Amino acid sequence: MLKNKVQLLLNKALEENSSLFLVDFTVGGDNSIKVVLDGDEGVSLQDCMNVSRAIEHNLDREEEDFSLEVTSAGAASPLRLPRQYKKNIGRKLKVKTSSGELEGTLVDSSINSITLEWKAREPKPIGKGKITVQKKQEIAFSDIQEAKVKLKF
Repeated sequence: MLKNKVQLLLNKALEENSSLFLVDFTVGGDNSIKVVLDGDEGVSLQDCMNVSRAIEHNLDREEEDFSLEVTSAGAASPLRLPRQYKKNIGRKLKVKTSSGELEGTLVDSSINSITLEWKAREPKPIGKGKITVQKKQEIAFSDIQEAKVKLKF
C-alpha cells in the first residue's frame, strides 16, 4: 500500500523535472523509503529536497510511520541505466563483463549497447618492438556486469 502510494507521488515529482530520472527505489519492511535519483545535468541538493517534499508532504505520518531518504547516484556508483551511459559519453569507464575487464573512453551509447575506445600496446606485425594501436569495442548491456566512471584527481 505505502509503496504504491510513494511510487505515484515519485512519478508525479519526476514528471515536473524531466531531466531527473529514477535509478533505484525501495521500501523496507520498517517503512524506510529510499529513492536514488540521477539527472541528465546532474542532481542538485534542491532537486533532492523537491522530490523529498513532494513525497513527504503527501503522506500522513498518523496513518503510517516512515523514514524517507532521497539521494543522488554517487560519483562512484555503478551505472545501471542506458540513460546514465548517455550522459557519460566522453568519460573513462571501467567495465566488467563475463569475459573480463575493459577500461576505455565511452564514445557511444545506444539502446542495446555501449562503445568503448582505448589505446593498447601490441607487438609489431613485422620485427621487434611494440606499437600503439587504437582499439574499439561494442559491449551489449546484457554482457555488462558492472560499469563505473573512472574519476580523475
